[in-house]
Amino acid sequence: MKKTILTGIKPTGKIHLGNYIGAIKPALDLAKIPDYKAVYFVADSHGLTKIHTPNELRELSYGIAATWLALGLNPDKVIFYRQSDIPEIFELNWLLSCFTPKGLMNRAHAYKAIVDSNRESNKDIDFGVNMGLFNYPILMTADILMFKTEVVPVGKDQVQHVEIARDIAESFNHTYGETFLLPEYKIQEDTAVLPGLDGRKMSKSYNNTIPLFEEPKKLEKLINKIKTDSLPPEAPKDPDTSILFMIYKEFASPNEIAKMREEYAKGISWGEVKRELFNVMNHFIEEPREKYNELMASPSTIDKILQEGADKARSISAPFLKEIKRKIGFYA
Repeated sequence: MKKTILTGIKPTGKIHLGNYIGAIKPALDLAKIPDYKAVYFVADSHGLTKIHTPNELRELSYGIAATWLALGLNPDKVIFYRQSDIPEIFELNWLLSCFTPKGLMNRAHAYKAIVDSNRESNKDIDFGVNMGLFNYPILMTADILMFKTEVVPVGKDQVQHVEIARDIAESFNHTYGETFLLPEYKIQEDTAVLPGLDGRKMSKSYNNTIPLFEEPKKLEKLINKIKTDSLPPEAPKDPDTSILFMIYKEFASPNEIAKMREEYAKGISWGEVKRELFNVMNHFIEEPREKYNELMASPSTIDKILQEGADKARSISAPFLKEIKRKIGFYA
């Protein structure tokens, strides 16, 4: 039996290098493993916790779908859908919320971060918190449990969500018998947190990202902004502590990576490293960038692919929800 893996990306901005290296690339690699059944989705309903402008939400959602497809995701070999097209997920979200202690949600990282920030600013602790954000981990749990997911590839900051999903599933199973599988998380250790232009975690909230499909001239300018130390060109440098090398190895060939390691050891200027990074990265994304732009110019093509994926997803979610509701006692 194949293990089901599930990954969703929330539309809160343009896909950047951190998204690609930390989530999309490893997910695409996992989809190629014969032992896995891949379920990937555009988490547009999660995006609603922050984005309340229809055109922006729609455009960003298409952008995520187009990114997956442009980078080689084969919708015929995976289940690929838009979250909002699966009504069973939202019904399950309510059912699971009835088995989730409020205290568990109080401890969720995203909520706690806002509370802590509000306290520091002497604001009401729940200022800026809507119930979608507060209940976000329950909807994520519904995403995971609905498809009997066994493996969830995540960054380190998302591990808690998988643990919450396990807690909720165990609570339900204790009451109604074995129903949900308990998911496991899978962390990409070496790419869990990618630094941004300023050395902090690459994040839209820090405005330090490099959009994946940026046009060449803008891409080169952004790469040149990446923060480096003041070592002179002739000084040996450690590639394993270099942001530039961390990004370089995700786009370069094994031979290019080995050669760059040698250059670091001998001494190379940061300007030259940045030029080489731009060359390998731009070469890598030339074809996907063109495919991405074609897809974004044809939303109907994306809609068709996502609808076909939703049909496949609902062939699983609809009968499973019936089974769940029967166990709860909604009907005999």
